[in-house]
Amino acid sequence: MSTSNVAAPSVLAPSRTVVASAGVEGIALPEPGRPFDATAILAAMRDSRRPGGVPDELETDAVAAALAEAIWTIDGEPWTTMSTGGSCGPQTCTLEIAGAATGTHGEDLWVFEVVPDSGDVQVVSTDLRSLPDDLVGHLDELTRSLFHPGTIASLRLTNGRWLPPPDESRFVVSYRSGGEESSCGADITVDAVVPSVISDLSLDC
Repeated sequence: MSTSNVAAPSVLAPSRTVVASAGVEGIALPEPGRPFDATAILAAMRDSRRPGGVPDELETDAVAAALAEAIWTIDGEPWTTMSTGGSCGPQTCTLEIAGAATGTHGEDLWVFEVVPDSGDVQVVSTDLRSLPDDLVGHLDELTRSLFHPGTIASLRLTNGRWLPPPDESRFVVSYRSGGEESSCGADITVDAVVPSVISDLSLDC
């Protein structure tokens, strides 16, 4: 993310780990799981409505099974909406699978690199924002409680995203001064079960 070239005080101190005070309680989280099977993933790839759809070489039982094994949701339940799309180069392909559950905040996005010849599937990145609205509110309360009063009081919550296993108790909670991605603010990684700040990203204001 680009920031201003003009030096200015940052919102937060440099990245660090902050242990919660004794009075801060953790959040009871749902049990994550891998809710999809190869049949569901294969059907989603074949039904893709994105321009170009999913390349034929990715629409195999082996690739679909590997994808199903890789995709987690925060509560172990399948999404109610799903979209897929991809493209291929000479040797590897990129595949995106996105979905959301009813009544959640945002959408989950998984990006994979696939080698069609071998069926090898690797997770490139995740952006998992299909979170219940009440959970996002609890994450905001927890994050604010882990800092000295006033540290992020002037910033507004913009979103939260979940980190998949093995970091399933961790979330990135994002704050901005004006609600826009380019506004000054912070993206703070917290552990919701053992209340602590794992790291924080300071942005210039």
